[in-house]
Amino acid sequence: MFIKQLYTGCLSEAAYYIESKGEAAIIDPLRDIETYIELARERKSTIKYIFETHFHADFVSGHLDLAKATGAPIVFGPDTETNFPIYLAKDGEVFSLGDIQLEVLHTPGHTVESSCYLVKDEKSNPVAVFTGDTLFVGDVGRPDLSSGNLSDTQLASMLYDSLQNKIMPLPNSVIVYPAHGQGSSCGKNLGPDTYSTIGDEKESNYALQDQTRDEFIKAVTDGLDVPPQYFSINARINKEGYESLDEVLENGMNALTIEQFKDWLKKDDTIVLDTRESTKFTDGFIPGSISIGLNGRFAEWAGSLLPFDKPIVLITEQGKERESLVRLARVGFDQMKGFLEGGFEAWRNANQPIDMIINVEADELAMDLPFDNKIVVIDVRRESEFAEGHIKGAVNIPVNKLVDPGSMADIEEHYNVYVHCGGGYRSVIAASMLKRQGIHNLHNVLGGWNAIRNQKIDIVKDKSVLN
Repeated sequence: MFIKQLYTGCLSEAAYYIESKGEAAIIDPLRDIETYIELARERKSTIKYIFETHFHADFVSGHLDLAKATGAPIVFGPDTETNFPIYLAKDGEVFSLGDIQLEVLHTPGHTVESSCYLVKDEKSNPVAVFTGDTLFVGDVGRPDLSSGNLSDTQLASMLYDSLQNKIMPLPNSVIVYPAHGQGSSCGKNLGPDTYSTIGDEKESNYALQDQTRDEFIKAVTDGLDVPPQYFSINARINKEGYESLDEVLENGMNALTIEQFKDWLKKDDTIVLDTRESTKFTDGFIPGSISIGLNGRFAEWAGSLLPFDKPIVLITEQGKERESLVRLARVGFDQMKGFLEGGFEAWRNANQPIDMIINVEADELAMDLPFDNKIVVIDVRRESEFAEGHIKGAVNIPVNKLVDPGSMADIEEHYNVYVHCGGGYRSVIAASMLKRQGIHNLHNVLGGWNAIRNQKIDIVKDKSVLN
C-alpha cells in the first residue's frame, strides 16, 4: 500500500493518492489534475476511483476533468445530488483497490453528504481514514456551510453523532488524513500538522472530548467568522459542474498587446488583476489595478474579493501567466480574457500612465503619529486580530469589507492614510482597492503589525471582543 498526501499550501488543501497492486484512487482532487495523472504514470498504476468526501466550498474539485481523462467513476457518499453522473455509495459500502479496501463512512455534519473513507490493509485491519472536512487536526469542519436547508445547529447535532458513532470507535492507531490544514476557513482553528491519529485527536481535539450534545453544539458554533463570499459559489460549481480547465486556460493564455489591453480597460466591468509581489506593485502599477500577489494566499483572496461574472485581464511576472490562471481557476474563476504581453515593464516602457503607493517603515509612522492630527491609521486585519492589540485610534476595516465602496465614506482626501495588516501582504491588497475608491494619499506600512508592535506607539486591546 502506498499513500501520498498532495498538499497545496496557498489553499491549505490536501488531496490524496492511494495505491495498491497497480490500482490507484484519488481523494479530493484539485482542478488541475496533471499531478495525479503523472504520479500514476510514474508508478505504472491505473486510476480506478475518484473519491469525494463532500462538495468542497473553498476550491473547485478536479473530479470531472479527472474522470474524463481516466474513465474512473466519481464516488460520493449518501445523500449526494449532482447534475453529472456519479457513483452514489452506500454507508458501509466497501471498494477494493488492489489488496486493500476503502469503506465508506457517512459522516454528515459539515455538510449533509460528508463522508469519510476508512482504509483497511491486506489483512482487513484499519490503517487510515480520509476525513475530508469532518475531522481536522485539532478541529472539526464548520457546520454552517450546509449543502442542504439545515441550520448550523442541526448540522452540528448531526456532526456530533457522526463523530461519536463513526470516528471515535476507530482504533487509536488509525492515521487521520484531513482535507485541510492550518489557515483554512473550513474550520475555526486548525492545528499546524496536516495529519494525526485517532488517539492523538481523542486526547487533544476539543471536539472529541467528553461532552454533551448541547455542549458540543455550542463549542463548534461559537466564534465562527463569516465564511468567504466564494464558498457558496464553489460549492454550487462542484455540485452542478463546470467548464474544463483546458478551455479556461486556452481563453486565458491570450497575450494582449498594449492596445488590446487598453481596449479592455475602456470597459467599465473589466477587472485588472496584478499578481506580482506586493513590493513590486507599490513601486508602480497600472491605475485601477487590484494587487493580489502570487506569493500569498492568492486564490483565497481572489475568491473573497473579486466578482466571478466579470472579465479579468492579468498583469503578471514574465512566465507566471499560466500559474496565475490555474490558481484562479482552482476557486472557480473562468472569465480570464488574457494577460498583458511583456507585463508591467512593457506598459511603463510605452510611456503609459502609472500609479504608485508610498511605502513607509513602522518607525516613521511612530514618529509622525504624535505630531500629525490628519493621520488616519487603517488596520485591515481581521476583527479578532485587531481585538488582540492595535494602535490607539486606528480604524479596523478588514480587507474583505473593502469590496463595499461605502466602507471608506468618512475618509477624506486631505487625510494622511496609513494602511497596515499583519505582515504586509494584505495591506497592499487593501491599498490597491482604496486607490480604486479614489483615496490616493496612502502610505503602506512595511512589515505591518509585526513591525509596529515593536515601536513606541500606544497599543490597546478591545476587551469587549476578547470577552
